[in-house]
Amino acid sequence: PGGKGAQQPGMTGQVKEDILSRFGELGVRVSGGALHFTPQILKTSEFLSEGQTFHYRDVAGTEQELVLEAGSLAITVCQVPVVYKLASRNSIKVVRQDSVQDFDRLALDVATSTEIFQRRQSVVRIEVEVLK
Repeated sequence: PGGKGAQQPGMTGQVKEDILSRFGELGVRVSGGALHFTPQILKTSEFLSEGQTFHYRDVAGTEQELVLEAGSLAITVCQVPVVYKLASRNSIKVVRQDSVQDFDRLALDVATSTEIFQRRQSVVRIEVEVLK
């Protein structure tokens, strides 16, 4: 731009660092090709105290809304919504177009993770239940 000198396009280094740090706080990581959700330093106070609507753009680029309950929070990973819920046990539920897949740990398998990474549109939502 005239009179402003060179400008960096896109996100600045600080914004990228903030996003990566936040994913770390939320416990999102990839290990051995599989998505893991281990929110060890996520504070209970960050979960919603009352219901709210989460707006996001899905893999197809369509605006979507997801109603969140109190005691939850949501992010997206590869444009797939991930809803964290406070619960009495750790588990993951993968909601697909026509089925639901349950995991009794805080990690997905490689096949499901690959579907998400490749944005195949087969996974509608991931629900991660974490201990209170």
